[in-house]
Amino acid sequence: MTTVTRAAARERIGRGEPAAGPHPYLGGADGAPPLPPPGGYRAAQRVQTVVPPTEPAEPRQRTGALGWSALVAASAFGLVLLIMWTAGATQAIYGLVTLTLQLAVVVTVVAALVSARNRRFGAIAVTIVLLVNIGTIGAASALVSHPGTGTTDPTDDYWAAYPGIKGQTADEILARTSLESTQETAADVMAEIRQRLTAQFGFEWVEGRGSDIRAERNGYGGESMLVQYTSERWSTTEPVTDHQLKLEAMRVIDEVLADYGFYALVPLNDPSTGFDPAYLERFYGSTDPRTQVEWEWYSDDWPGPMRFYANVTDLTHDDDGGFRTAREGQVAGTDEPLEGLRISFLVPEVLSEHDVDEFTRRMADYPGG
Repeated sequence: MTTVTRAAARERIGRGEPAAGPHPYLGGADGAPPLPPPGGYRAAQRVQTVVPPTEPAEPRQRTGALGWSALVAASAFGLVLLIMWTAGATQAIYGLVTLTLQLAVVVTVVAALVSARNRRFGAIAVTIVLLVNIGTIGAASALVSHPGTGTTDPTDDYWAAYPGIKGQTADEILARTSLESTQETAADVMAEIRQRLTAQFGFEWVEGRGSDIRAERNGYGGESMLVQYTSERWSTTEPVTDHQLKLEAMRVIDEVLADYGFYALVPLNDPSTGFDPAYLERFYGSTDPRTQVEWEWYSDDWPGPMRFYANVTDLTHDDDGGFRTAREGQVAGTDEPLEGLRISFLVPEVLSEHDVDEFTRRMADYPGG
């Protein structure tokens, strides 16, 4: 092996010759680089790739009995609705049994959705319920009219035209005070009340809301021939704020009502009636009549249909203005003042004297008429 000095090697390189002479290293042991020392070079380090251990996947929770129950209930209920719809039993879809089953299914499905273990099946059940309800109940609602609203069922049409009121016989209705008689009594009673209160306390009066008559429902989805009469409402022109004066005014009103055969006035705003304190505070402003914004006293001529109301609004106790705002809405468009004593009648389910013959003729077409 020829030894080549560094200087000679540089000269060879400068002339474009190989640094190790004309015999370069071709393999084997000749000219091979020296072997690394035992243990390797000190600066050499092996690079190892460290792969962090993967955590084992959590076992998948199995759906519990609640989830299966929700899915089965939704599927069964959906099948029942589809069968009913296919069979044309659209009226039964709105029946009490169907609505009860639907409520039970909804409760089960909601319970499944709340549970993490059963949520997946609960979501499927919700989808089934929504799709089937829209496809059956929604379609039935669009196609089927109900009694009194243009139903195509002859039986429903028949009862929607019932001239009386469900649960009341024709004899009971005909024996009742007529509409005209109640109107006359109401006018006489209120005129007498106004006259006596004016004589004793100097009250002046104004007619606020006018009277009104509207048809009563017959209990079968239609309108009865009976009506509800709401009298005009009379109000004092000045506020009544003194507690003793309010009591004295109610005493005079009670005397007039007794003369016409009515029962004694009952103060609905008084705690002695047994109403819940929260109810008294909400509707009258306080549990103490001395600090209440509203007073409401009631009487009737039971078993007659006439109901009498005496109200007092005293806004001096309206601390937050809520009752004033409500009263402003109530009296809008009328001459009725915000405050004062008011009297009126409400008479439900009475028949006009002019309708007796037609009522009797039409009732003859119904069982028990």
